[in-house]
Amino acid sequence: MSNCSNHNLCIDTALIEAQKICDQRNIRFTDLRRTILKIIWQSHKAIKAYDILDQISGMNFSAKPPTVYRALDFLLENGFIHKINSLNSYIGCPNPLQNEQCYFIICSSCDEIEECSDKNITNAIESVMNKNKFSHKNIAIEINGTCNNCLDNRK
Repeated sequence: MSNCSNHNLCIDTALIEAQKICDQRNIRFTDLRRTILKIIWQSHKAIKAYDILDQISGMNFSAKPPTVYRALDFLLENGFIHKINSLNSYIGCPNPLQNEQCYFIICSSCDEIEECSDKNITNAIESVMNKNKFSHKNIAIEINGTCNNCLDNRK
């Protein structure tokens, strides 16, 4: 499902973009935050916090779970990553400055995740919330199914 043809470029672009945004916002993009973002971007599959902790424990970081979760919170708050609630995992955000509502299609077979956005879906959700006089804090839409690659491989 991923459109990435050069994954190293994908990772480098995400790190450069995050650094630029942090510089613009005058916030620190520490080595730990950078390393965690890089780990998340190493695959287009979601990764759990404890898997991140396992990976950085072999590096020169003395990170404990709260440290990793604080770094993840920073990355979430600044739009660099998304949390995939149904998997309790994290994935990189390819468009951290885009303010459009996004949703995720998740392949149950290969675990690939695609970030999508559609104004019609966003408008429909906003319409329902307005009709119900409901103010949302967060909208998380995750659609689980099977991607075309996995469907084709089953044939």
